[in-house]
Amino acid sequence: GVFAHLEMLEAQAHEAAVKQEETEQQEEKLARLKARVQELRLQRDELRAKVDLQQKGQLGKEGVVSDPAQPSARAVLEWKIKSVKAMLQVFYLTGISGKLTKRGVCFCISTAYEGTYLDSYYLDLLTKPEVQIHRHSVPSFIPLEQIAKKYLQTDIRRFLSVLSDHLNAYAGRRYQADQLQEHFSDQIEGTLQRNSLCNLLVFNYNVSSKSKTFLFNVRLLYGDLCCSLPTEVTISCAPDAPTSLAETAAAHSDLFRRVALHKAFRSFGSAEESMD
Repeated sequence: GVFAHLEMLEAQAHEAAVKQEETEQQEEKLARLKARVQELRLQRDELRAKVDLQQKGQLGKEGVVSDPAQPSARAVLEWKIKSVKAMLQVFYLTGISGKLTKRGVCFCISTAYEGTYLDSYYLDLLTKPEVQIHRHSVPSFIPLEQIAKKYLQTDIRRFLSVLSDHLNAYAGRRYQADQLQEHFSDQIEGTLQRNSLCNLLVFNYNVSSKSKTFLFNVRLLYGDLCCSLPTEVTISCAPDAPTSLAETAAAHSDLFRRVALHKAFRSFGSAEESMD
């Protein structure tokens, strides 16, 4: 009866986790759609600006037709400024804001996890004679140089988007580890080990079975640096542990892959309280 009750509680926890994940996915999808709408509007404005420039070039002075491929320098400058401002508005919806500077653009990338604001990082770009990074506050373990080499000169939107994904995923992983240490220290045995990038976490936690306490050793590997959920979960237990704990370890492993670390532990606690 106890195991059947445990299975029922695990099924309920699984269902709740799935619903939570679906809600978060819908919110992320809505944010992406909003950003896409703004991007399409930007493209529309750019096309309108190009048409306006061509029409002005064809009229010329006193009705004389001029070369449409050679718009005035002022018109080109106004169009560039308008395009940059529109681009900044697009990024604002995705947690990226920016302002024009005398030598280029300064961006601020804000990170958050599950609606909780975390940290902001700054990136000062020079635009002449070519786009280059002047200074920044991005942590050294984020592959900024690799991302810049791949996208900065060809697609600055993609560059900022990929960099934002890396920073948000890192902030999310670090936040989960902090929440685990802060709220579930009574279940953690020893110290939670993590590297600077927080893409490898190793820790031990206690699990009760038949009035005895056993230790689970966990290794979480985040192979995708743009993701805040682990791609590989390894849970091991002492050789003398009951066979039933192997099923518990499998259930925990599945939960770690699908929901935030601290939420997984919260569901473990709820299941134990219900059994008591």
